[in-house]
Parts: sequence; C-alpha cells; structure tokens
Amino acid sequence: MSIDNQKTVILIGAKGNMGQAALSGLRKHKVITASRSGEGCDYKVDITSEESLRKLYEDVGHFDAVVNTVGYCEYAEFTEMTEEQWNNTIQSKMIGQINIVRVGQEYIADNGSFSLITGILNIKPIPYAIADATTSGAIDTFVKCVAFEMPRGIRINSINPTVLEEAWDVYGEMMPGFHPVPGFLVGKAFERSVDGFITGQVLVVDAY
Repeated sequence: MSIDNQKTVILIGAKGNMGQAALSGLRKHKVITASRSGEGCDYKVDITSEESLRKLYEDVGHFDAVVNTVGYCEYAEFTEMTEEQWNNTIQSKMIGQINIVRVGQEYIADNGSFSLITGILNIKPIPYAIADATTSGAIDTFVKCVAFEMPRGIRINSINPTVLEEAWDVYGEMMPGFHPVPGFLVGKAFERSVDGFITGQVLVVDAY
C-alpha cells in the first residue's frame, strides 16, 4: 500500500487482547488509539457517552475508519440476572457501539468505515453468557440492516470472533469444546473490514 492510500484509523480498546489483535491488521495505517481509561493511549473515551464520543471525534479531526474492540458484559445465569446487569451490558455492548456509529457518521470521511465487535456466543451459546449473546446478536443485526442507510458511501461491518488464544487462560474454562484462534486471524478480519469494499457483513472468525 502506498502512503497515499494510508488511512487514519481510530482504534477504541487498543490495549486489550482484542485491541492488539485488531492492531495487527492495521499496521499499514495511521492508528489513533483510545480507551476508557486513556492509559497508554492517545485519547480517553467512554462509548456509553455521546459527549465523550463527540469530543474524541472533534479532537482527532480527519479520520477514515473507526474500529471498536470493547463492550462490557455481565455474566450470570438468566434466572439470576438483574435489571442493572442487563442495562450495564446493553448500554456498553449494544448502545455504546450504536453510539459510535450514530455519532461518528457525522464526522467520518466520505467512504469511511466502521468495524464493530460482537462474539461467537450468539452463535454458540454457553452458560452465564445470555447478555453477551443477546447484545452480540443485536449488533450483528444492526450492522446488516444499517448498512442500507449509511450516508456518503460509509461502510459498516462486525467482527464476530471466538475466544482468542491470548485470552484462553481467562475464558477457556468457561468454554469447553471450543477451540481458540490466534489474534492475528482476528486482525485479518479487521483488515478486511477496513481495507476491503464489503459492508453489512458479519465476519465470523472461528476454528471450525
């Protein structure tokens, strides 16, 4: 890729395992990092706050793509899940990501792209993860449908990965029968979303 084709990409959640996986597929570009804490990143942002997102977009100025790898989820048995736990997950994993696009479409360059994060649990459910599965399914559906309404040639896709090898020590016990994938494969899905021409697609990254 020539320097003339280099894009400016905002990567939200850059310091986490998923953020590092995404970063591996964005190395050709100028990547501007952001996270909720702001620690070790260029900017601080709370995706559940429209004001925070607007400040991020205005402070960055010109950008061609937004890649999000964050979405907080509560885990509990469905019969034990409280309204607060549901709301915490919905506000971050679902509304927060919709906010990224709803607000961001006002600022992103023509023919830009949004890449959101979901997860395999809406396809392969496990115990305690009903909120994660529900909000992942909602974002996958949002992406498929809102692609028809995006202005100015803007594209949107979601990346739906299984558990990462880099996070298997944390989540593996919860996911018997699953096989993790290396982060670089998830990075390739983000690369395809940012550098390709597809839109309204759910890019599933699974071992089988």
